[in-house]
Amino acid sequence: MSGQSSRRTVLKGAALAGAAGLGVAACSTDSKLGHAETPTPTAPVPLGAPDEVPVGGSKLYREQRLVVSCPAKGQYKAFSAQCTHAGCVLDKVEDNEGNCPCHGSRFDVTTGKAVRGPATVPLPAVPIRVENGKLVAGPEAAPKA
Repeated sequence: MSGQSSRRTVLKGAALAGAAGLGVAACSTDSKLGHAETPTPTAPVPLGAPDEVPVGGSKLYREQRLVVSCPAKGQYKAFSAQCTHAGCVLDKVEDNEGNCPCHGSRFDVTTGKAVRGPATVPLPAVPIRVENGKLVAGPEAAPKA
């Protein structure tokens, strides 16, 4: 009987170790894009009027998972707003620093650089342009034939 209970103990321990390993893998700080399968737009995303982004400041477009900064009048930079640690979307931007609500990572939204971990990888850059008086992020639209 004691052989059977020690076998159960070993099996139970192995199962728990495997489950713990999955938890560690899911929250790894080595992640490059976290759980973000497509952290950047695959099609053009209209964002609105350029003057909604203050010169020297930035704006979070949470629904579109983008953050845009304006270093100088008429110049714009855009980055994915999905944390590169676990894929959570930034919840706020204060003083050009984006906050991830899941694990506390912070990013400089003018450069994309991770400034506080656990994220270590910068936010991916996203092409942005002014098109017909509106900010549009993501790849160029395919030319019409």
